[in-house]
Amino acid sequence: MSRVCEFCGKTPQNGHNVSHANNKTKKIWRPNLQSVRHQVDGRATKVRVCAQCLKSGKVVKPAPRDLSQVKPKE
Repeated sequence: MSRVCEFCGKTPQNGHNVSHANNKTKKIWRPNLQSVRHQVDGRATKVRVCAQCLKSGKVVKPAPRDLSQVKPKE
């Protein structure tokens, strides 16, 4: 499973941590991905979305299920 936001396409970025002595070590900044349920064509599916897309409202959350119509197990 890749670390990519399914809405904006945000991917991990790389660079260097630079110390006070100017030593450089490799560093990876990963997006803050969350697994959420998203409504696609009337069906709920799980998608991996970055927190920025969640906060901006790009994700359509499915309506809660009406449990009053569900039959209880006997």
